Amino acid sequence: MIRRTGSIELLGTHGGSRIIRTKENILKVKNSLRRKKRVSARKLSMELGISATSVRRILKIDLGLKPYKKVVEPSLSDDQKLKQKKFANCVRNNFRKEETMRILFLDENFFDIDGVYNCQNDRVWAVNRADADEKGGIQQRRKFPQKVMMWLGACSDGVTPLVILDDRTVDHDCYIKKSTSHGAMPHQHHLTQKWCQENFPSFIDKDNWPPNIPDLYPLDYSIWDEFAKVIDWNKVKPKATLIQQLKSSVKKIRESVVVESCSSWINRLYCMSQNDGNYLH
Repeated sequence: MIRRTGSIELLGTHGGSRIIRTKENILKVKNSLRRKKRVSARKLSMELGISATSVRRILKIDLGLKPYKKVVEPSLSDDQKLKQKKFANCVRNNFRKEETMRILFLDENFFDIDGVYNCQNDRVWAVNRADADEKGGIQQRRKFPQKVMMWLGACSDGVTPLVILDDRTVDHDCYIKKSTSHGAMPHQHHLTQKWCQENFPSFIDKDNWPPNIPDLYPLDYSIWDEFAKVIDWNKVKPKATLIQQLKSSVKKIRESVVVESCSSWINRLYCMSQNDGNYLH
């Protein structure tokens, strides 16, 4: 057989039969997931009396499953979903793509002196925990870190000068003076709305702009993250150094990121209309 074909066709598998990953145990794991929906491999192994490694192999290999973290997203009512879908369809039907590229998006945000980090994606590769700690594997958080509120605008031409809103409570009078004289005001205040209608050639007011939509705002879904990445957090100690870093780092925001964020806005509107106004993942 080997001389003629170069291989041997076996009539059956060699080796002992499975004693752990049996059909019975696979069915038990499957039924446990059906009943509980959320269960750890460690607890499941204790419950079934088999090793956690075998449970993970059953989950991943035999059942073809993968572990996913719960996603936190804004709670949207049916009315809000309907309003978001209506808004998405209205913009897509009344604005050409080149017109949406002229939209100026404005937003406020807080940064604190503890910096920004992603607990899901920020990883330190090391041989052990002690080695990881030496390589910066600890992110310390103060109980009440000093914060700075800022205001920024973005369009396809780039970002506006950064406005620091740090000296007082941001009421409507402060908002207008800061963003226009610049001079920023709580954006839903009637005087803010009136000022925007009088000073912008076109303006989407608070009644037509859908609520609670960070996935439709270029600054929320892209630009703020880019801004946080270009800040040198090692130089941020007291509040004054944070303000200094904010003012110098805003110039480092890549223009390509801003353009791509604004360009993808109309595509996200399409996805929202297809998603019945639900939050985009």
